[in-house]
Amino acid sequence: MIEIPSKLEGQSFKMYFLEKEMKPLGYSIGGNWDYDHGSFDYKIDDEVGYQFLRVPFKAVDGQLDSQNTSVQIGRPFLLAHKYQIGLDDNVHIGNFTASIDQFQEPQDKDATFPEEHIELGKALVKELEAILVDD
Repeated sequence: MIEIPSKLEGQSFKMYFLEKEMKPLGYSIGGNWDYDHGSFDYKIDDEVGYQFLRVPFKAVDGQLDSQNTSVQIGRPFLLAHKYQIGLDDNVHIGNFTASIDQFQEPQDKDATFPEEHIELGKALVKELEAILVDD
């Protein structure tokens, strides 16, 4: 994990506004959200695993599934997950366990982030700052 200090940290926004601005740029709400916190994820690459920029947030007035909820942005970071080897080996039609095993945890949830993508991650954060934060 590589943290990226940002002007976004500590800023509060309406959740609806963030979704409207960030989803067209390629961000999606990460699958790890809960009623009081979550993240926007931007997939950078998916070669031998996946690398993404994660922009965490927490609810400040209400729950995330409520209308007009405001959220506060945390420190963005780059994260890499490495896939488990062999999950799709010997899968047969009708194999019940194949439908379960495909959702196993990554082999390495905090894999080394590729150097060639670090500058892209920083540029993505700068782009968000330009769009979301008034100077």
